[in-house]
Amino acid sequence: MNRNVLLLTLCQATMMTSVSLVLSSSALIGAQLSPGPELATLPLAIQYLATLLMLFPLAWCMQRLGARTTFVCSALTGALGLFLAAAGIYLESFFLFAVSGLLIGIFNGAGQYYRFAAADAVATEHKSLAISLTLSGGLLAALLGPNLARWSRDALGPDFFASFLILAIIATAAALLASALRLPDQNSREPSDKSSSGDSFTRASLLKNPGIPIAILAAVGSYAVMNLLMSATPLAMMHCGFGFDDTAWVIQWHLVAMFAPSFFTGQLIQRFGCIPVMLLGCMLSFGSIGIGILGVELIHFEAALVLLGLGWNFLYIGASSLLVEHCHPTGSHRVRALNDTLVFAGVTFATLISGSLASTMSWAVINLYAALPVLLIMIGLLGFRLQARACPSAIRRC
Repeated sequence: MNRNVLLLTLCQATMMTSVSLVLSSSALIGAQLSPGPELATLPLAIQYLATLLMLFPLAWCMQRLGARTTFVCSALTGALGLFLAAAGIYLESFFLFAVSGLLIGIFNGAGQYYRFAAADAVATEHKSLAISLTLSGGLLAALLGPNLARWSRDALGPDFFASFLILAIIATAAALLASALRLPDQNSREPSDKSSSGDSFTRASLLKNPGIPIAILAAVGSYAVMNLLMSATPLAMMHCGFGFDDTAWVIQWHLVAMFAPSFFTGQLIQRFGCIPVMLLGCMLSFGSIGIGILGVELIHFEAALVLLGLGWNFLYIGASSLLVEHCHPTGSHRVRALNDTLVFAGVTFATLISGSLASTMSWAVINLYAALPVLLIMIGLLGFRLQARACPSAIRRC
């Protein structure tokens, strides 16, 4: 782990601390402030929508202004958004709380590029390990975020007012960490010949190399399923009579399961390859869904969310590594922006419908719906592996 990877891991930790606390509390705050229960997850959906809309502009900023400047400015923007969210809670304004998600989403959007910036900062043979280690910063967030929500929930004024003030300080710390980065200049890797592989990638090579669409499919599907079930969990547990402490506990261990394996997922990928690790992620996701269908006791929520986190880790890190493996460095910012834009399109949709699903359907039925994308990912991965074995020359880097 070099200096840049360490700093990016800490940036990831600060960003995910914000994400984990918001996930633990946003739906509950929304349910208290919104005019109807179906709008409880709207502020979270707006946050994801902002992330979705800003991914391509952020990629452009990283190319033109540099990753460090982009990361610093986005973290400061997130700090402002978190302060506005605290103001919305204090003023009991659902509108202000929801609108603050636009600024928080920019911070989260820039955070999606931490793992790719780490991959750019190391040698080719260490890229999957750098991605994995950077995402391991989420483990610190998993331990800090939900506990911070419990400790600060009623510290000042309305519930969670103090929590969001603390998050604004944490986002400011992310800006300070990013300011210490010394990353390679992405523009120096771009060739002067505009007819080279950078532009050809945007026109044709996406369809020529099945590794790229498979990586995008796995990233989109795994993140959407994970976010659908995670966003619906606080509301489902509330309907089942569980208190916030139980919900925070479940979300905390879910987040631990999401990021703790990152210390060795990169090594598993280096040894066995992306596809076997991603297939294991599919099996773990199916295990989570099966437990969710079995019951709604606390142990069912705990076990299901832990397996869900493990499955997401193997699928998402595997998909990110597969994308880096099959994408030529020239023009890579475009495919990364495309990948994360589609990821957050799926996440935004999943989050937006999670509130209505949790209020109109049983937990078992929601899990059954979640099984369909996982099945599609598994079929795609198996098809790609068969194609790679039958015609290895067709699977080439582009």
